[in-house]
Amino acid sequence: MKTQKLNLVKKTFKIKPMILACAAAFPMWTHAAVSEAEVEQLRDEVKALKAMMQQYVQQQNTLSSEIKDVKQGPVVTAQTQKTTQTPSLSLNTKSGAEFSLYGNVRADASYQAEGGSLSRLYNQMNSVPLEGNAESSDRLKATLAATRLGLDFKTPTQVGEVGGKIEVDFLGANDGLRIRHAYLTYGDWLVGQTWSNFAVPDYMPETIDALGYVGGAVKRTPQVRYSHKFSPETNLVLAAEDSKDDSSNMRLPALTARLNHKMTDTLMLSARAMGAEKKTDTDTETAWGLGLGAKLDLTDKTVLKADYYHVKGDSSFVSWTNQGFVTNADKDIIATNEFDSITVGLTQQISAQWRGTLGYGYMKADNNADYVNSLVDKTKANKNLWQAWANVFYSPVKPISLGLEYVYGEREAFGAAPNGSTKGEDNRINAVAMYNF
Repeated sequence: MKTQKLNLVKKTFKIKPMILACAAAFPMWTHAAVSEAEVEQLRDEVKALKAMMQQYVQQQNTLSSEIKDVKQGPVVTAQTQKTTQTPSLSLNTKSGAEFSLYGNVRADASYQAEGGSLSRLYNQMNSVPLEGNAESSDRLKATLAATRLGLDFKTPTQVGEVGGKIEVDFLGANDGLRIRHAYLTYGDWLVGQTWSNFAVPDYMPETIDALGYVGGAVKRTPQVRYSHKFSPETNLVLAAEDSKDDSSNMRLPALTARLNHKMTDTLMLSARAMGAEKKTDTDTETAWGLGLGAKLDLTDKTVLKADYYHVKGDSSFVSWTNQGFVTNADKDIIATNEFDSITVGLTQQISAQWRGTLGYGYMKADNNADYVNSLVDKTKANKNLWQAWANVFYSPVKPISLGLEYVYGEREAFGAAPNGSTKGEDNRINAVAMYNF
């Protein structure tokens, strides 16, 4: 179409001189001896030629304008831009909240040379049988119970954005569905269940075991939490939590505080504190704890993590601990357990597809005679625990992660079994395959 218009322009320039020549010759014709009818005919033809010339001039101007537009390109208006943009995909609930779906399909397997009961695949270091006493040896276990499904929500409002999360897996009783996280957020506030403000997993070295190893904690509690940011590097988090301690009749929530500080671009620190009332039918006692975590990027591919706890009177926040307190026949609290624990690990990103971790965890209980002598079964309480592990992960493509891990650990009990043994052993190879979506 544009080519046809350009050809029409060329023809227009050729016709125009002919029209002008005819017009110039017209006066000469009027001096000749011609009839009145011929003169009128000539006048009509001249008028027609003038009309044709004006039409051609208009067409020429129009074509010139179009040619200029072709050279400059189309003019895109704001309205054109608005209507030609590809709309973004948005998922909404019936009430108008935006949401996104995430999760993983996870298959775990473990070959257990020595370890805990047949009913559980994951870590149970504090209760593995003592040597020679109904040990669970040479067992293969598998489960998909750690498969996870989550939803993140957000709703813009006139007074700010309201957010929420629901996340579940199948690690409940008999592989039943259980709540991992379920909370709402508004401004600096959080209400619901999520990671404890005291026993955070952020500084645990990476493991394949879904529950982690000695020295770490994977505690999730119902809580009301408030966060305050002092600067881009420092923030304080305060929370009132239900620690779900079955040994205590909770009357007041546990109070926790966590101060996070980014020392440098490569070093992050976290200091934590906890206080909680432990209550029986006739007595009360105050439990407390301190924690310190650190994450250091040694290089852009090497990360060092460490986490330390000192706790007295509580067994609900940090995993694998002894009973927090013991009572007499009258339900009076006569002694409490006190312990120190630490976990440390190094993770190396070997390549874009490969990474691995070396880790070690240790826990030591205070040798409190009043506490130990009050225990009904001293073989179920531990002087100390330790575990060491090494794992490697391979991701052939981004959504898939395959892992293999070896873990070895020991526990030393306060009391000896009938055969005189005080040592229990955990010796396993773990494997995992995950599809993350």
